[in-house]
Order: sequence, then structure tokens, then C-alpha cells
Amino acid sequence: MSGQEIDWQRIREILVFGKDQQSLERRSQIWRGIDVNGNGYLSLAEIDKGLRDILRLDEIFDCKPAIMRAFMAAKNAVKTKSSHGPDYVERAEFRLLLLYLQQYFEYYQAFSKVDKNNDRKIEMNEFLQAVPLMEKWMGKIGNPSAEFAKIDTNGGGVILFDEFCQWAIARNLDLEEDCN
Repeated sequence: MSGQEIDWQRIREILVFGKDQQSLERRSQIWRGIDVNGNGYLSLAEIDKGLRDILRLDEIFDCKPAIMRAFMAAKNAVKTKSSHGPDYVERAEFRLLLLYLQQYFEYYQAFSKVDKNNDRKIEMNEFLQAVPLMEKWMGKIGNPSAEFAKIDTNGGGVILFDEFCQWAIARNLDLEEDCN
């Protein structure tokens, strides 16, 4: 999806994670459309299919790393007594799933802008070249080499999407174009 124009307003309208009554009603409709077997749980596959068939968000459907991160974050967000809960998104976690889908999709767009060779990892030279851009999103980066080492939590010499997300969350990343 990198390089294409993203309709952030449309995404915000479809991924209704507000706490108002209208958002709750819309989320209930979406839930029923995705939970086709009515068991009260959403698997990763059901969410993936729902993004394409129910929500028609192809731009997010095509962004599997963002879907996976959102699913992992949401499925354990609310403690339940269900034995299946830790493996699935339950109704109580659905609002957070929709929020996380938008958030991780935004992180992936940022990650892709830095990952110039599209190998799904950010090398030191890519990071250094992107410092001015990243500073627009999240403020001053004092020592870029030290920051890179801090982000590279597994010490692999590259920044993976997971690592980038943790950093983006801590730094409150906000793409300027998603505010249009």
C-alpha cells in the first residue's frame, strides 16, 4: 500500500471504535457480519475475511503485518473466563481491535516509508536517511545511531516491524497525512 494515496477519513469512518451509541450500534452490525458462525469469537482468518468482505478495506486487508499485530494486541486486551479467549478476539475486545487495526496500519505506512528497499526491515542507512521524516511524525531524535540501537531490541542489526511498532507507540507516532 506504500506509495498509494490512502483515504484516512474513509478508514476512520469504517473502523468505528468510538464509545458513543451510534458507534456501538455500527460495531454490533460489523461484529454480526464477521462472526458468521455466531460463536462469539473471531479468529485471525475471520477478521481477515471480514476486512475484505464486510468492511471492504482492501488497503488494510493487503497489509498482513498490521492485521497480525492488531489481532495479537486485541485478543488478550480484556480478561475473560472463557477458555478460548486467549486465542481469539471476543466481543468485549472488538472495539479495541478496530482501533488497533487503524493504529497498526498507520505504523506500517510509516515503516514502509522508511524501508526504502521494501525488504520488511529497516537498515541503519535507511533509518539515518529517514530521520527528518520521522522527526515530523514523533519529534526530535537526538542521537540517531543510539536510537536505532535502542529500537533494535533483538540486536539483529535491523529494525523489524514489531520493534518499530514498540518504538512508534512509545514515541506517539502520528503520520501527518492521516489527519486530512
